[in-house]
Amino acid sequence: MLNRLWKPVIGAAVLVGTPGYLYFKYTSKPKPKATFDLPIRVRGPDGKVSMATRSITFLTTDEVDAKLNEHARALSTVRPGGILWKQTTAFLAANDPIEDANASKIVERDPSAHSPAGDLLFFAVMDGHGGPQTSRLLSKVLIPAVALELALLINEPQSIAPKPSRLEKLKSLLRLTKPAPIMSEADPKLTALAIERAFVNLDSEIVDSPLRVLAESMARDGAEKKLIPDLSQHPMAIASMSPAMSGSCALMALFDTAHQNLYVACTGDSRAVAGIWEESEDGKGIWRADVLTEDQTGRNPNELRRMQSEHPPSEANSVIMRGRVLGGLEPTRAFGDARYKWSHDVQAILNKAFLEGNNETMRATPALSKTPPYVTARPVITHRKLNLGHKSKSKLRFVVLATDGLWDQLSSEEVVALVGGHLAGLKGVVPKSDLPRLIPTSSGITVEGKDKRQENDDGGSWAFVDENVSTHLIRNAFGGGEVGRLRQMLSIPPPLARNYRDDITCTVVYWEEGQEEGTATLSSSPVVLQAKAKL
Repeated sequence: MLNRLWKPVIGAAVLVGTPGYLYFKYTSKPKPKATFDLPIRVRGPDGKVSMATRSITFLTTDEVDAKLNEHARALSTVRPGGILWKQTTAFLAANDPIEDANASKIVERDPSAHSPAGDLLFFAVMDGHGGPQTSRLLSKVLIPAVALELALLINEPQSIAPKPSRLEKLKSLLRLTKPAPIMSEADPKLTALAIERAFVNLDSEIVDSPLRVLAESMARDGAEKKLIPDLSQHPMAIASMSPAMSGSCALMALFDTAHQNLYVACTGDSRAVAGIWEESEDGKGIWRADVLTEDQTGRNPNELRRMQSEHPPSEANSVIMRGRVLGGLEPTRAFGDARYKWSHDVQAILNKAFLEGNNETMRATPALSKTPPYVTARPVITHRKLNLGHKSKSKLRFVVLATDGLWDQLSSEEVVALVGGHLAGLKGVVPKSDLPRLIPTSSGITVEGKDKRQENDDGGSWAFVDENVSTHLIRNAFGGGEVGRLRQMLSIPPPLARNYRDDITCTVVYWEEGQEEGTATLSSSPVVLQAKAKL
């Protein structure tokens, strides 16, 4: 009986249920997405600024994950000596287009008379401002420029080594002192000098490029006219002016495996922090945050003193105002930013030659500019030993390079603890108050470059849900385990987002020893790491 009844029942369900399903599917309205009100500034027709609100649609958690992982890349490669080098890079835009950039390269070098074979591993992040032109250019040319200077140091060390004074030469001739030893790239001071030269010379090329184009044009067409030519349609007009007028900080790490040296060169207020694992007697150990750079802004007392020493006493109170160069630019060191390097006359001439014909104009020269340049690209370089392949109770395990957008949200110690926890395999949501117990971390000395208010939110939580450690840091910078805050921060679109967060680019470099040589594992979305070159 039951066997005969089930077919009519199923048939009726199909006949009734299918049209009903289709009706509700195509006639019911989709559930509206949640929104929140965002206060914004609005400039009226009279030029006055007033406050208004704008309704912003929340991103879903899936959309947030997609946004965080959109530009996440990872690379693992085994190099000679059995070192497995791992690199992750991720970036998140607040500007449109993003003004950050990044680059990396492995240069394989042959042995020399003074040095064994090894690798030079370069990693760099660039934090642009006033446009992306300078940072994008640096992403292509900064590492090659440094590599060229290092090649010169290897092949002709005497060309970079400081020249002996006349007194030193006389003492050597009279055999009052021993001849100076042959210097090479094994000397950290010479390597640092080569890196510094590369940064300074490259910035000179960027800033002087429009002047060279103008000079060549005037020489070709006859300088006796003493007229400023219209070069607005010159093929190098925008190409030379844009990287000079916009600006960029640059942070580069160089791992020299032949000599077991790490160099970090910083121009600007990006920051590099190393994670040092210090083994304790009970075998548990603790992470120590070794801050490798100082934020180079007017709020750094060292930078303030330097700036004041490079200009007349009459400018002592104006070279830095409100923590900014001449009251305007925040970083005291940067590539480009020619407004702070060219004189008033030079800016007026270049503006007429390159921009007027395109109905464009250069931003006004800072009113307090009297004795330029006020900004330099000369980096501050720090050096650390790597101790690869050596057992030690205190060992450098990873380096984080990030633009200031990350450090606006996280402290150096928090970043080391978050990376240490990621490497230890923590998973899920961890209360902030629990992380110091799970991942003990000692504090380093950080010279903050901004007057920011650190939130002490012990009631919040960290999220350990990302495979990519750079994405992991960016997620936790904007909420971590607090999903509502994370969704809100990432839902704000450009250009409004810039009022609440900055562009962030983050690269994490770490390594494992004792791996098999000759293998490489590439993620499905790898960092573009150029073919290994020879030096």
